[in-house]
Amino acid sequence: MPKRSASKAQHDAALRARVKLFGQLLGEIVLEQAGEEVFEAVETLRKGFIRQRQQPNPRTQARLIEVIEELPADKLTQVVRAFSIYFSLVNIAEEDFQHQQRRRMVRRGLNLWKGSFHDTLREFSKEGMTAGQLQTLLDNLQYIPVFTAHPTEAKRRTVMDQQRRIFVLSSELDRPGIGDTEYADTVQAIKTHILALWKTNEVRSVRPKVEDEIRQGLYYFRQSIFGAVPVTYRYLEKAVATNFGQDLAQQVKVPSFLRFGSWIGGDRDGNPYVTPETTEQAVAMAAEMVLEEYRQRVFALGRTLTHSISLCPTICIRQLALEEDQRFVAAVFGNEGDEHFEDEPYRTKLRIMHYRLGRNLEYVRRLKEGHPMPLPGDAYPGPAEFIGDLYRIRDSLLENGDRLLADAELKDLTRLAETFGFHLFQLDIRQESTRHTEAVAEILDQIEPGLNYLDHSEEDRLRVLAERIQRPAPAIDPDALTPDTLQTLRVFDVMRSMRQNVSSEAFGAYVISMTHAASHVMEVMYLAHLAGLSGYDPNGKAYCNLLISPLFETIEDLEHIEQVLTLLLDNPVYRELLAASGDLQEVMLGYSDSCKDGGVLASVWNLYQAQLKVLELTRARNVRFRLFHGRGGTVARGGGPTHESILSLPVGTVLGQIKFTEQGEVLSTKYSNTETAIYELTMGATGLMKATRHLVMDVSRPRPEFEAAMAEMAGYGEEAYRELTDRTPGFIPYFYEATPVREIGLMNIGSRPSHRKKGDISKYSVRAIAWVFGWAQARHTLPAWFGIGSALERWQKKHPGQLDLLRAMFDGWPFFHSLLRNTQMSLTKGEMHIAREYSELVRDRAMAEQVYGMISGEYQRTLQEVLRVAGVDDLLEIDPVLGTSMQRRNPYLDPLNHIQVTLLKRYRDETLSDEEREMWLLPLLRSINAIAAGMRNTG
Repeated sequence: MPKRSASKAQHDAALRARVKLFGQLLGEIVLEQAGEEVFEAVETLRKGFIRQRQQPNPRTQARLIEVIEELPADKLTQVVRAFSIYFSLVNIAEEDFQHQQRRRMVRRGLNLWKGSFHDTLREFSKEGMTAGQLQTLLDNLQYIPVFTAHPTEAKRRTVMDQQRRIFVLSSELDRPGIGDTEYADTVQAIKTHILALWKTNEVRSVRPKVEDEIRQGLYYFRQSIFGAVPVTYRYLEKAVATNFGQDLAQQVKVPSFLRFGSWIGGDRDGNPYVTPETTEQAVAMAAEMVLEEYRQRVFALGRTLTHSISLCPTICIRQLALEEDQRFVAAVFGNEGDEHFEDEPYRTKLRIMHYRLGRNLEYVRRLKEGHPMPLPGDAYPGPAEFIGDLYRIRDSLLENGDRLLADAELKDLTRLAETFGFHLFQLDIRQESTRHTEAVAEILDQIEPGLNYLDHSEEDRLRVLAERIQRPAPAIDPDALTPDTLQTLRVFDVMRSMRQNVSSEAFGAYVISMTHAASHVMEVMYLAHLAGLSGYDPNGKAYCNLLISPLFETIEDLEHIEQVLTLLLDNPVYRELLAASGDLQEVMLGYSDSCKDGGVLASVWNLYQAQLKVLELTRARNVRFRLFHGRGGTVARGGGPTHESILSLPVGTVLGQIKFTEQGEVLSTKYSNTETAIYELTMGATGLMKATRHLVMDVSRPRPEFEAAMAEMAGYGEEAYRELTDRTPGFIPYFYEATPVREIGLMNIGSRPSHRKKGDISKYSVRAIAWVFGWAQARHTLPAWFGIGSALERWQKKHPGQLDLLRAMFDGWPFFHSLLRNTQMSLTKGEMHIAREYSELVRDRAMAEQVYGMISGEYQRTLQEVLRVAGVDDLLEIDPVLGTSMQRRNPYLDPLNHIQVTLLKRYRDETLSDEEREMWLLPLLRSINAIAAGMRNTG
């Protein structure tokens, strides 16, 4: 048994000690479970590659490769698993260490971290923000993370459950006053769960269905979010009181501004398995989960609010609306109804509420099972009535001097009800624009033969659609429609019925991917009209129960955003329908495809410009707008720390509301543990508050010369990126041969195919997720940085002596600082000496040398220029935490990458029999999992 460390260091030494402890426990399990041969191989590779990092030696490298090549498939599988579990344990140790650091700061009354509520409110107070301005700011907030099922999460839910237990036990080791015996018992418990991880298959044996992905998304709500949301609000309220003084703080009411969305079960773009039926399931399963949570909490409240009317005669029965609830008493209490009714008013009220929620739950479950029934008369008609009952109990407690009870579990439940309603999250629907165009053309051809919609110009299409939306919806013969069009129409029918049957808040936006024209939006509005979701009533009054969000993804689409939105918002019919739906225009921006299309610099700059254009357009037309950011997990897909990402948005474009996707492994990184979920929600909320304060205070815009320099560099960066990806012969074959992208497609990590078109291996067809995932596994990481070095170098050559301007941009412009910080993150995860090993998998050696040379040269150029602009000697100085983390991981990633290269050679060796090649596939898939865990990102 490892001895307890006596070190009380509070910095990286404590983290290193915890990682060492976890590694030692894992080593013991590997030796006990896999045997000495596997243990010795792991240790040889681990120690050997650590030495290689310290002092490279070709002979040592050759011996290590020999060890790898001599291992049989079953032993190699065990070695890969050992490294994979090690990375999972490192991730847990780092997450727990950061959590403990934050807790120590709070306990000691130190200045809290940048991005905490306390730090943010203190900053606002120093700037002179008044309580009234703060209230206005808070009243405008809406923070909406949207969970997606993009196939980048390699971890199974059973694995995450075990990891959660290790995280909790790791926190126990840091508990002040823990004794030696208790410490040893906790260490033993951790070892037990590491053993359970060793015995659990981390690779899914079958590809998940959409229903599985829905459950995976719901898992995080029960695991952490229901616990994190009320605490997040409490921290904000405390920060208001601390920084604005108790008297002023009492004037500020913190509204429930957190909301959640989901694409899981609604995102049908490129996923044939998302059907109208799965959309119904997603809505019903979400409603079921939130109702179950409310019932549990209401039941628990009944054990706390046990006031007796004989001891508390001032409790007002009328105030609790118990007289109105008399009709439920017999059903709830049976023959004992009168006795309970008279003696314990709060418990009576809560038991009635519990009963009524149970009737809602029964209704939703019947709906989910495909046996719908009318909503029972004793169920709650909606969340407003349930929240009203919670308010009644709160008001009664306050009037009777029981503020402590009112502000405890009751307040937490009220926060949840205000945040989640009876729908839990708003499900967005997404479909590709051509599906709507084809459906509209087919429907119009049926009801108006000879119209030939597809032959019309853009202006005529808008006119045709607007005219028909103003008319009553015609009857359509469904038997005469193709299956695709029928299913497209059925989605709108499902939206209408689930809005009626579950909640009017059940759906968020209808997202149109690949929006190239204004007619693409009007086509969706027309299809919604056919389903009764939009149109004009008999009195000519417009109605619209649909929020449409055009998604602009490619560089070309971003450049056309002004033209498309102008045509759309200037269309009188669309404008009337928009006004009827609340006058909010949501616009979604795609980070992934624009980056894959034109490179990271062109992508971020065109996104920046697009946001300013949307602001100007909507402001001129007096339309509210909300940006929906399609952020992925990695930098190349819009990822990076949420707080900094929000602050990097153009000044003035965040108008209180922000919506963004949380994809793949980001979900497990942020929401596997309640403690981390609180931190992430806090950091996102404070980023939103800072980005929105321009509504109540003057906020300066970036200097014009900053934007001019960035515009010029974006052009240089795109040119360099397109030279490699579009104009270098053999680049795409290099990608498919030098990375495991094809093999990633064999992993059972998502229901959606990795390519838009089967058999098409073009840059267009491969999905951005697979594009980024493949480059990351092969340690190129080029989507996140390629072109930045060339752009910085060219700009400085054209503007000699202007390095100080770039440094001023880095120091004083959040957009540019975030860009280079994210570049540092990606450069740190890239390893050109490892990338070279992968390049040797390419059969055309001359082509491989050329492409690798271009990539490696740009890597060195980008590294040099980023360091120069940041004014540092080492990447670690830009972000020491990230840099140190990757330094800790790299010696353990090296053997995995070399193992993967070996396995790719064998699996792709066509001289071997199918049976021999298949033997190497499982360890190969495990190596993909392991490297993803080590780098903490996939796609």
